[in-house]
Amino acid sequence: MNAQKPLATPIKVLVVDDVPQNLVAIAALLARPDLEVMKAASGTEALELLLLEDVAVALVDVQMPQMDGFELAELLRGSERTRGVPLIFLTASASDPVRTFRGYETGAVDFLHKPIDPHVLKSKVEVFVELHAQRRRMAEQLEQLKQALKMNEMFVAVLSHDLRNPLSAVMNGANLIPMLSSDEKVVNTAARIRSSGARMVRMVEQLLDIARVRGGRIEMKPAEGDLRDLVGHLVEELGAGGERARIEVSVVGDTRAAFDPDRIAAAVSNLLGNALQHGADGSKIRVHIDGTRENRLLLRVSNDGVIAPGILATIFEPFHSSGPQSRSSGGLGLGLFIVNEFVKAHGGRVDARSEPSAGTSFEIDLPRAPRLVPVGTLS
Repeated sequence: MNAQKPLATPIKVLVVDDVPQNLVAIAALLARPDLEVMKAASGTEALELLLLEDVAVALVDVQMPQMDGFELAELLRGSERTRGVPLIFLTASASDPVRTFRGYETGAVDFLHKPIDPHVLKSKVEVFVELHAQRRRMAEQLEQLKQALKMNEMFVAVLSHDLRNPLSAVMNGANLIPMLSSDEKVVNTAARIRSSGARMVRMVEQLLDIARVRGGRIEMKPAEGDLRDLVGHLVEELGAGGERARIEVSVVGDTRAAFDPDRIAAAVSNLLGNALQHGADGSKIRVHIDGTRENRLLLRVSNDGVIAPGILATIFEPFHSSGPQSRSSGGLGLGLFIVNEFVKAHGGRVDARSEPSAGTSFEIDLPRAPRLVPVGTLS
């Protein structure tokens, strides 16, 4: 078992007793570098300390003048600040069920009868000290998570503004170059700039999506739509890049359903882009939409490429390469992760299959009426 990281500040334990010798004896018994033993000679003094200090446990003598241990406990339970402080009562009286019941009724977690066994006392205190240390660590982790969320929000803001604006300028400039020059080298250079810029735009969009997914910031907005029409528009958009001729689309049945058009379009676009990128040059990409089932739609994107079994097993994990070319082509390995998250957010699923004899296919299975799952709770 790994040792816990020591806490930066000592944990505090309060001992309340009107007899100074008892205070000194218990403080000496519990003394250790990571523990601060505070002492109070009366209930009033203890109440003042507890209103100011955060303690792991309070050891309270029952029989004290002016304010006994039970009265102190009742006052502590009446304050939001001190209500959760564990109390262990110390008493010299013989065991009395009535007194014991009153002690537990006022909030005691235990009773110890004097003379107190040092080993028992140390063991009981150690339990509450460790619980307090765990709560403190959890509070620190929560604060770290809050800071990470703030950084995530800053990251999204930088991507959405500070990177996309310069990229737009680069893309616009690359589009203008062929209009200003007919030199073949200049035109080819402009084409490479456009290609690289488009790749960077896709990476920025993927990073934005994954930041939103991890932060639970994406709200699905389903609307009635036709999956056939959505796929048709995406395929037509690819025509500008000369890839339209490679894609064959087949449809059967009713392809209407309720889905978030932006998210499903992003998912299908990622699958089409992967299929085009990783298929052999000039090879066909097959898109099939099956609307023959009453309550579900199936969309399949296939090519002749093959994915190794080891890669296929973890292909939907973030920052994962789906093929040997993806890193060299500028991919981040986020596309299929985003596809999976968006489809699961609709209550659907994505499956991947790859065999040397049949090639590779990705299937999106969507309900016609989505069972929305909050994004950010999926993985």
